[in-house]
Amino acid sequence: MRKKLLNDNVLRTLTLLPSIILIAIFVYGFIGNTVWVSLTDWGTEAALSLTPEIKFTGLGAYKTLFTEVTDARFRQDIVNTFTYMVLIIGITIVIGMITAILLDREPKGENVFRTIFLYPMALSFVVTGTIWRWMLAPSGGINLIPKLFGMEPFQFQWISSRVTILQFNWQNVLYIAAFIIAVILALAAYNRWKSVTIKKSPLVPTIIAALLLLWSLVKWPAFQALPYEETHGVNLATLGVIIAAVWQYSGYTMAMFLAGLQGIPHNLHESARIDGATEPQYYFRIAIPMLKSTVLSAVIILSHVSLKIFALIFAMAGPDNAETGHPAVLMYLTTFRANDFAKGAAISIVLFLVASLFIIPYLVSSHRSRRG
Repeated sequence: MRKKLLNDNVLRTLTLLPSIILIAIFVYGFIGNTVWVSLTDWGTEAALSLTPEIKFTGLGAYKTLFTEVTDARFRQDIVNTFTYMVLIIGITIVIGMITAILLDREPKGENVFRTIFLYPMALSFVVTGTIWRWMLAPSGGINLIPKLFGMEPFQFQWISSRVTILQFNWQNVLYIAAFIIAVILALAAYNRWKSVTIKKSPLVPTIIAALLLLWSLVKWPAFQALPYEETHGVNLATLGVIIAAVWQYSGYTMAMFLAGLQGIPHNLHESARIDGATEPQYYFRIAIPMLKSTVLSAVIILSHVSLKIFALIFAMAGPDNAETGHPAVLMYLTTFRANDFAKGAAISIVLFLVASLFIIPYLVSSHRSRRG
């Protein structure tokens, strides 16, 4: 028996070994190489040389990105990244949930509506970007809708606007980040206080949240990311890209939520009706709270979508449109136009770390739930 189990383990290992080797080389090996390049001075001077002299410089490329005046576009692109993430995730989940609830009530033509909502998922970002570039043209598309009703057309510059809202000083970026983290930890601690257990004590996150909140408000000890004022904010040109991304992925989240709603036992719905619950009460108090895992999965997927919209931005606004900028686009320009490989690699690692902020907590949570 032991010999059979041993043979089975060896067979499983040999079966998985080619995949493990390929992943180790072409995923983690390339990530490691990118990290190494980002720690060197492989820039324009050595880019075109057959035998470049590359020196280790440590975190010099990262320091330049976050502190040098010449890299202000990168810092604005970071702000754009979080703008894309927050709005794409939020709007897509809301629209997907609403359409899923409407279809869950089995209206006439449900299959037709489901197909219509899912159709944008069949398109690539390049096709979507091209379509919405025409739709959001300043002298056509959506801007001409008021003319159908005898009114003046809109004049909004959907993907080229220079209007910026919610401006802040980059010197205070760490205080802002500390405040946001404190709020997130406070909400997590509040959820734990409601069901306190020995394994999940809310004391540590509560203390950390209080310290971060105090530091973000008092600002002592003082820290400035830049020696000069540099204003950044949410550029309204990003709205065009957000609209296109939401249009493409709302159907996907609708399908996820609809599957979750239809997986809820039907007798639960009937019991709620017998107890006098209205349809809104059933969905908001019973059905939607039961979709927490589905919502979490949607957030993780959409966060990665918002980080991989290079093709959409490239097709809609072009790589040189700084107003709709994204670190992925800037990485392309820095690496393949400016031939600054070290800085381009540093940008890619920053983007990789931002993605890890979402995927690692999700993996940890999934692992704990399986063990529990």
